[in-house]
Amino acid sequence: KKHFYSHVAAGARHFAVAPESNTGDGLNLGEKAGGYVVEGRPWNCLFMPASLIPGKTGSAAVFPHIWDRSKPGFIAVTPRGERFVNEATSYMQFGQAMVLANPGADVRAFLICDHLAIKRYGLGLARPMLPLRPHLRSGYIVSGNSLSELAEKLKIPAATLEATVAKYNADAALGVDRQFGKGSDPFSRFQGDPDVQPNPNLAPLAQAPFYAVEIFCADFGTFTGLRTNANAQVLARDEQPIPGLYAAGNDMAIMMGSHSVGGGITLGPAMVFGYIAGCNLAQSQPVMP
Repeated sequence: KKHFYSHVAAGARHFAVAPESNTGDGLNLGEKAGGYVVEGRPWNCLFMPASLIPGKTGSAAVFPHIWDRSKPGFIAVTPRGERFVNEATSYMQFGQAMVLANPGADVRAFLICDHLAIKRYGLGLARPMLPLRPHLRSGYIVSGNSLSELAEKLKIPAATLEATVAKYNADAALGVDRQFGKGSDPFSRFQGDPDVQPNPNLAPLAQAPFYAVEIFCADFGTFTGLRTNANAQVLARDEQPIPGLYAAGNDMAIMMGSHSVGGGITLGPAMVFGYIAGCNLAQSQPVMP
């Protein structure tokens, strides 16, 4: 676990998707065999904004916010009531922005929308056109008949939230997010609503009631790991391969450094280098009669 959580931010609190039993045993075994974990990368975790779904027995499940935050009529704000990111960016960049916007241990934010947006697109676990009452009753979603009422329930400054929404709404009317560029790149626009023009990612938060869900910076993979070569062989400190020791997947330091270039970024390298390791192992084993 020391490797899995090694660098999020100093003392940062975030919700981990990985189970408590994930303690980095593969990395520990690799170190004991002479390998070493790559250090010095700016980010070691692969982030995902996620909300916690209250369970009937007090437990909680996780909902990953991949699509809803990109839609028109949604903004994300810090506990101070301020926007901090292009909401339609990748989940890794969104998570990084959450950490940087929340210095200290309280890494969280609120995803906020109005009645039109939640009715058309849903919000987290709440699906479009379905009753909201169960989610309101459980506390998963918080609502307010005004922005100030919503802010009071969320314990964030009402005046700041109102100013944030007013600034966003003015940009939404123009179709240009002058603060963070939501909808200004192909990735963002692909995840928007093409029926909304001139910007498929922007619409004002105008119709009450207003809704919010609390989101945390979850992680579901690692960028760091054991140092390997192109043959998936684990290297010692002198950069020489350790005979018979291979690594792939999350036990291997990913070749992209701290960058997430697309969905499946942990799966693709795991398959490729797992295959390479298997081929090398097959060639190194004596042929049985």
